[in-house]
Order: sequence, then C-alpha cells, then structure tokens
Amino acid sequence: MSQQLHSRIAPIANLDLVAVVMEKLVHRQDGLPGLAVYYGPSGWGKTTATIAVANRTRAFYVQMRSAWSRKTLLEKILFEMGIKPAGTIPDLLDQVCEQLAASRRPLILDEFDYAAAKDQMIELVRDIYEGSQSSLLLVGEEMLPNKLKRHERFHGRVLNWLPAAPVTVDDARKLAAIYSPEIELADDLLTHLVTISHGSVRRVSVNLVNVQDAALIEGWEQVDLKQWADRALYTGDAPKRRGSL
Repeated sequence: MSQQLHSRIAPIANLDLVAVVMEKLVHRQDGLPGLAVYYGPSGWGKTTATIAVANRTRAFYVQMRSAWSRKTLLEKILFEMGIKPAGTIPDLLDQVCEQLAASRRPLILDEFDYAAAKDQMIELVRDIYEGSQSSLLLVGEEMLPNKLKRHERFHGRVLNWLPAAPVTVDDARKLAAIYSPEIELADDLLTHLVTISHGSVRRVSVNLVNVQDAALIEGWEQVDLKQWADRALYTGDAPKRRGSL
C-alpha cells in the first residue's frame, strides 16, 4: 500500500485494537502461543485496520480466497515475501517457514474463514506456525471462533481472541475528515449515521460521502440532523417493493 493511501486511513478504534494485539504477539514472552484471531461482522473495518497495522509492523499480508488450495496459499505467501515458489507443497512450506523465522516479521491471513472450513488448510497453517514460531494474525467473520473450536490443536495455540468493535461517534468524526472533508457535520447527524449503521464502518463511510454530495449540491457548508430532514441514507437493507403493478 502506498504511503499516500496509508495516510488516509482513519485512526478509528479498531485500528488501535489490532495494533495492541499485534504488539502483544510480536513481543510475547517465550513459551506463549503466537496466534491471534480478529473477528467480526462484514463491514466493521477489519481489513482496513489490519492493512494499516501490516504497514506499521512490516507484516506479510495475504487475503485468502475460497478457491485456493494449500499450494495456492503457500505460493501467495511466498509472492508477498518476494520469493519465487519452487517445488512441492512440503518445499513451499519450508520456504515460508524459513523466511518467517529469518525475518521475524508477522503474517496476517485475512478472510481466514475459507481456511477454517477445510481441515487440511487448518493443518497447513498450524504447520506454518509450528515451523516458524512466528506471529500469525488470523482475520475473519464473527463466527470464526466457533469454526475453529473443532480444531483443538489449533484452538489451543491462540493467544488472543479479538472481537472487532462497532463504529462509534468518535470514529465517525475521524471518518468524516476523509469522506466528507468539505463540510462540517453536527454531532446529532453523526450520531444518527452511527445508529443506522448497526456497527458498520462501511455504512457510515458511504453515508458520509452521500451527505457531502447532497450538501455540495444544496450549497451547505454545515449540516445537522434537522437540516438533513428525511433525505434517504444507506442502511444496507434491500429496498422495499413499492407494491404490485
């Protein structure tokens, strides 16, 4: 990620939470496990926070896909490391473990639910951890901890379980500096945006853009909830049918 894009990531609560957990992982005492799980509903800003922390800590960051095999995952990690993959799955695993151990850089695996659904993938990630003794942060949806419970040998190696925090009004103010910088939003409107977001950073961000667009059209420099009135806002709900034709 470029420095310019990184500088436009709002320092919301979730970013601080992930940064603290990563600090605990990287500087853990000898003998403590080196896995952490960061989980929460879609849209709560998990990926943005982990990418920002990856930049700060020089962590290797890989976002998983549903169609990936074990070999694909290892190849993607090696690509992130700047290493050309070579050989069989055991060869690739050795390359990954050696680089993690030598560099002492953390590894972040986003969308880890895709791995949790496959026993062989879980065992591969455990092998990566055991073979490198590095710090691994696993990021996924809100049911990820439950999915990992059935993998006892994996579950027991988790140092921290970190639930994502719902967006707050303070977060919304920080997001407004990025998504609606040309207007001033009153606290009552920000509070309303947070309330209808149901915890989602993404929904607040979308609505901040929508509010600024409307304000620029109307010629407003400041907007409060009364002025916004009953104009539509994004809630994530599907539009209701208007009735049969």
